[in-house]
Amino acid sequence: MLKLSTRLLRNKSGAQISIQSIKSICLSLTETSVSLSYSFFSFLVSAFASREQFEEKNNKEKLTPPTLLARSLSLSSPHPAADFILWRHCWEVEEMAGKDDKKITRVLFCGPHFPASHIYTKEYVQKYPFIQVDDVPLSDVPDVIEKYDICVSKTMRLDSNCISRATQMKLIMQFGVGLDGIDIDAATRCGIKVARIPGHNTGNAASCAEMAIYFILGLLRKQNEMQLSVKQKKLGVPVGQTLLGKTVYILGFGNIGIELAKRLRPFGVKIIATKRSWNSHLQVSNQPSGLPIQNGFNDDLVDGKGSHGDIYEFASNADIVVCCLSMNKETEGVVNRSFISSMRKGALLINIARGGLLDYEAVLQHLKSGHLGGLGIDVAWTEPFDPDDPILKFDNVLITPHVAGVTEHSYRSMAKVVGDVALQLHAGTPWTGIEIVN
Repeated sequence: MLKLSTRLLRNKSGAQISIQSIKSICLSLTETSVSLSYSFFSFLVSAFASREQFEEKNNKEKLTPPTLLARSLSLSSPHPAADFILWRHCWEVEEMAGKDDKKITRVLFCGPHFPASHIYTKEYVQKYPFIQVDDVPLSDVPDVIEKYDICVSKTMRLDSNCISRATQMKLIMQFGVGLDGIDIDAATRCGIKVARIPGHNTGNAASCAEMAIYFILGLLRKQNEMQLSVKQKKLGVPVGQTLLGKTVYILGFGNIGIELAKRLRPFGVKIIATKRSWNSHLQVSNQPSGLPIQNGFNDDLVDGKGSHGDIYEFASNADIVVCCLSMNKETEGVVNRSFISSMRKGALLINIARGGLLDYEAVLQHLKSGHLGGLGIDVAWTEPFDPDDPILKFDNVLITPHVAGVTEHSYRSMAKVVGDVALQLHAGTPWTGIEIVN
């Protein structure tokens, strides 16, 4: 393998590598064994095309290393070793040619929060010297954004003024799903694509669904009171509630809602849900990624379904309301006084989506009155949330620091998506693994 890599790196013609030449190099490595050479050639070939494609082209087509890599990344099981050899070849040829302006694709992560996002992305692309990943303080972003090809916004609000400075930018994306902080119209006017990473392929939706269940169980079993009992050396208190037999209303039945319903079903609950429109079939995205949008309806997952016009009725029939809506102009503040008043007295309210979906004053008022039986929020109205906020003084409130989707599995998966998109941009090939919204 090392010898093959060396031979490829020494190919100073550099612009193209023929399939036949790769096979010839493999066959020339007879010091070990011919069978090993054939084996290595086989998995190198499988990294960028099928055997039928090679036979069809009769081993005559010449492909650039970036094209080969792009084909590899588009497969369900790409071969990292072959990818690395191809990319190193492309880079090394430029070095041997004495180029001082070797192409660098730069990725900008905005701000200090969610540090694992840029750390994992850096780790994923560290073997590719032509991909640069930087995390920059929020205050410095407007001054440096013009140097970058890709921007991962995280918690930063990218307005038209900031976006207009991004003269080299090709793509603005979120390390996750929510795009409410990005001026999509401004990006479109500047010719910049905006994209999210669909949660069903990365484990992000599943991670968020698990967090919702954490809140449900924590509130039902009175987690804060249990911790107090431990400190006071009390046994047998508090008396909690069981999830068995409860009605759970999922407000927004998208990817997270679907994953939540799957996990709730074994608890013996009744599940009701609303969404803008129900479709019995998976829809295929029109975006370049071609990803399926996992909003298909499964009759086995819910016991009752409704539309946006039914939200008050559904809230009145639920013991637990879990907010999974996307944040936009139509949904901002949707959980208001009227909504919470329509909920059963003592019902639980959980939000794992966006803080702005809940009306702050309405939530505080109904906590004070005792109408809300409990509140679980992973997202807040302003973030980071003020630890001295009055809402946090209630024993029946649980809050976490926006970590519903922050798991090793989901973050490693999303870091790979960002890294692959950077490689594809560098190669000039279509992006995969993302959903473009403009």
